[in-house]
Parts: sequence; structure tokens; C-alpha cells
Amino acid sequence: MGDVYQSYGELAGGQIEGIDYQRLWRVSQCSTLLHLAIHGGGIEPGTTELASSAAADIHSYYTLDGLKTAGTNDTLHVTSTRFDEPQALGMARVATHIVSWHGATGATAITYLGGRDYNLRDQIGECLKDAGFTVQIASEELNGNDPQNICNRNSRGMGVQLELTTAQRAAFFEGGDTSRANRKNTTAAFTAYVTAVQLGVSKALVSSGRG
Repeated sequence: MGDVYQSYGELAGGQIEGIDYQRLWRVSQCSTLLHLAIHGGGIEPGTTELASSAAADIHSYYTLDGLKTAGTNDTLHVTSTRFDEPQALGMARVATHIVSWHGATGATAITYLGGRDYNLRDQIGECLKDAGFTVQIASEELNGNDPQNICNRNSRGMGVQLELTTAQRAAFFEGGDTSRANRKNTTAAFTAYVTAVQLGVSKALVSSGRG
């Protein structure tokens, strides 16, 4: 099934900000790396929490957070190549590096790695593997290689897209419950995963001379 809305303007005209969704962001004064969760909250549960935790108080962070009743947040999904919310685009354009967090379907815990920033992608992938997580290069439909994908709309024209399966995200919350009420109750796996991504980011930035 396709998206209900083809742009953020259409979404904003059909949904109520503060009731159906919210936009949250933090702009770093010391980093040009941005963590994005444009399908956050109830849209692709767990991605907001992962992006925010990975950004910590070092990197910039943005999420569009679905607030609707469970099971109805899919209507808020605007695909990455058409996601044109002004705040997110503005933050993306001034970033040198982007990690965009997404949820994929799947009953096996896997992260599909995509995007055009192969160094950052591979550094994150290696650190995730070293931490015991299963990773795989994304297939064409998930690979995030389109230049119009927001993960690639930074100053370098390349970013990373992480697609985490349902099972992988469920492992990050107590009891496998990804409801909004329970997403504050993270597991050791959540911490290990975020730590691995942060390490991969640090290695990539050092190797590119920005660390």
C-alpha cells in the first residue's frame, strides 16, 4: 500500500500537529552529524528512541513522532525520497554525515545497511557485528541509495540508512513490547546496539579527518 501523503505539506494539511504527530529536534553546537527518525513514534516504533540515544548530547537529532492510536500511525509515513519537512531538510543540508533510522518488517533480528556513505555504513556494520548483532547489506528496495533520500541530502550527498526488523527493535524493549508506554523500558541489547553505532560513527569520523 502506498503512502497516504506524498509530502510533508500534505501530511500537515491532513493531520494535527501535537495530537496526531509531533516534531522534535536538537541542534548540536559541536557536531555536524545528524541522527534522523522521520518515521518515529508509532510509525516505526523504536526508531525515535534509538536516534535520540545515539545522538546523545553530542550530535544533532530530529524525529517526526507519530502519536496516533496504535496501528493507525502508518498514515503518517512519507517515504524518505519525498520527506521534505522544512526543519529536517534544513538540518540535513548543513550536516556532513547522516544516520537515518528506520523500521523494516521481519521476524528475525537483522539490520539492513544502506545509504551512499559506504565508509560510515561499513564502520557501523562492523561495529554492530562485533557486538553480536546480525547485519546485511540492504536489497535494492531498502538500500537508501537514491540521491533524493533524505539520508543523502547533506553537504556531501551521502549518508547511511539503517533498517531494523520488527524482531530487532522488539529486542530493545522489555517484554518485546514496543508500545509508547513501554519504550522507556529499554534492555541491555538497546544499550549495546546504540554503543556499537556510536563507535562506528566515531571510527568513520576519525578516518575522514573529522574526529
